Amino acid sequence: MTNHPNHPNGVLYPGYKNRWLTKEERDGVHVLRVKTYLAPNAGFVRRILNYFFFMIAAVVASLSVRKPDLVVATSPQFFCAVAGYLVSRLKRRPFIFELRDLWPESITTVGAMRPSLPVRYLEKLELFLYRKSVRVVALTEAFKKNLISRGIPSSKIDVITNAVDLSFFNPPSRPPDLVRTLGLNGEFVASYIGTVGMAHAVERIIEAAEKLQTHQGILFLVVGEGARKKKAEEMVTRKGLLNIKVLPGVSKEQVRDYYAVTDLNLVTLRNTPLFRTVIPSKIFEIMGMGRPILCAVDGECRKIVEEAGCGVFVEPENVEQMVETILDLKQKRGVLETMGKNGRSFVERFYNRDVLAEKYLGLLKEVAAE
Repeated sequence: MTNHPNHPNGVLYPGYKNRWLTKEERDGVHVLRVKTYLAPNAGFVRRILNYFFFMIAAVVASLSVRKPDLVVATSPQFFCAVAGYLVSRLKRRPFIFELRDLWPESITTVGAMRPSLPVRYLEKLELFLYRKSVRVVALTEAFKKNLISRGIPSSKIDVITNAVDLSFFNPPSRPPDLVRTLGLNGEFVASYIGTVGMAHAVERIIEAAEKLQTHQGILFLVVGEGARKKKAEEMVTRKGLLNIKVLPGVSKEQVRDYYAVTDLNLVTLRNTPLFRTVIPSKIFEIMGMGRPILCAVDGECRKIVEEAGCGVFVEPENVEQMVETILDLKQKRGVLETMGKNGRSFVERFYNRDVLAEKYLGLLKEVAAE
């Protein structure tokens, strides 16, 4: 069960209507979509209304669904997990909590909320849901350690990371149409592709572009949508930068083309201890595409990139270090090519989506059988 697709701008995708309940089948999976309070991924109050509306709509819609074998709900956003727990109680079926982010801690980290009484109540509700779930599927080992430190038994926590569809994300040739559209003429392209949000420190990329504006042959791309998109556009305009393009979000198919024209992929998050626990899913897509990574995320993400030999680490939000590394790698095309090959080989061995999906399915079957 989900809503009608509208992320991140709060505008329905073509072909969808915001009805109370819509049924469809995608790749053999029966999907229920419920009515949503449409809101862009910007502005705290409207987003909370969006989340809360979905929680209520999902619980009500579940009454029309036959009894399932089990209920799986993902977080963030957090109210989705609350809905999953309520549905599991209504249907008297096991509840699995899929933990993809430490929410609400993450919203205080990025400054969307300050530590307060409401946040403390949300944290209590968070722990309640962990305890009431029969299993927690955590995205990273760091998430598992966090839960154990807060009293959640290790025996009920399984770590299943993100992975990549290797048949879709694979090393291609540069698409000539996109090369023409971007006006590329041999430039070294450094791209940030993904959510332009409060956590992603895209402002530091713009500052790096400013420091490199006198260096010929380097072009920065920022491709995506999010809460900081407008601020990023305003920064580029105010500084009068011609060596960086801030572009709209694109489809999954188009994302692949942007990876293909990129020489160095920028993976960035703010410099905070919480983000040492996360693994941005885009690193697996980039590795699948055989492209090198500049990793400005410490912790588990850095560990994977360095173990794979598919990129280099720079301190998060360290603009000077980012600039120096880009200038250095621009002269080392052979090194970049080797990093790309290393990344592809690494995900083929350890982060194949089909293999990890089978692992997840095995877990679901095990819980259902119990």
